[in-house]
Amino acid sequence: MEQKTHQVSSARNIAVTAVIAALYVVATVAIPFASYGPVQLRFSEAFNHLAVFNKRYIVAITLGVFIANIWSPYGIIDMIVGTLQTLLMLSISYYLANHVKNIVTRLAISTIVDTLMMWVIAAELYYVAKTPFWATYAWTALGEFVALVIGAIIVYIISRTIDLEK
Repeated sequence: MEQKTHQVSSARNIAVTAVIAALYVVATVAIPFASYGPVQLRFSEAFNHLAVFNKRYIVAITLGVFIANIWSPYGIIDMIVGTLQTLLMLSISYYLANHVKNIVTRLAISTIVDTLMMWVIAAELYYVAKTPFWATYAWTALGEFVALVIGAIIVYIISRTIDLEK
């Protein structure tokens, strides 16, 4: 019986991971003009908040970023750098928020970490697209912050009815 329960749990985790990754991809690719480049408002980044509830979301969103960046005008470099940046920032958010019970504080941690980590994308664009680093960092961080604030509100509302830690 215990093995069957574990199999159901594993299947559920795989399904949830696949759905979140797919939603991230669709939300990114649906608005390509806002999802790539030195000025971006990638609304799919709102999913980043899920990582503070369960580490399986780190895998889901990281996978989503990798797949979504297939359509990036910066090619394989964006697939690699964007994916690694996402893995790093979501892991940092998860570990910082891991012992915090208050949902609003968890979401604030995620917002701050993810916004600050946009320096990686600014550096990538500086080297690949020859954009000015500080201006690119300001614009990408602002877009990230806006997406995360909107996302925090949505995730907070969802977390009131759905246990995102399961």
